[in-house]
Amino acid sequence: MPHHLEEEKLVFKAADSKSILFGEDDIDDEELLKEIFSSVDNSLTLTFINNGKKLVDYLDAVPDHLLPCLVVLDYNMPELDGAAILEKLKYHMRYANVPKLIWSTSQTETFKKKCLELGADNYITKPSKVSELVETVRYMLSLCR
Repeated sequence: MPHHLEEEKLVFKAADSKSILFGEDDIDDEELLKEIFSSVDNSLTLTFINNGKKLVDYLDAVPDHLLPCLVVLDYNMPELDGAAILEKLKYHMRYANVPKLIWSTSQTETFKKKCLELGADNYITKPSKVSELVETVRYMLSLCR
């Protein structure tokens, strides 16, 4: 199966570590995030899933004690977009204490408002500069402490 079509990839497998779950279907963004996280803090397990429905299925199958410390969702994903995923998670108490971020190229206020109303802790526009991405990664990490 070509690399860009893989639906789920474990990036780091650190024993007894916290994890971050990414809903991200852009392979370039995924590779950049892997690189920045490894340079800032490689103690976390990063899981990337490039399909909204598969991400929800994955979360539903994870035992409570293995839930990620953060869920980062691209707004535009195949099958279920970030808003639809938030809506599904909103009605399950087991996800109430897991911070959820939308990570998108869209700066549309309508999308941002909708996601915040559906339970996103923040709506982040994907940075265009590496230095801004490093700061975004640090912010993400702060939510897992």
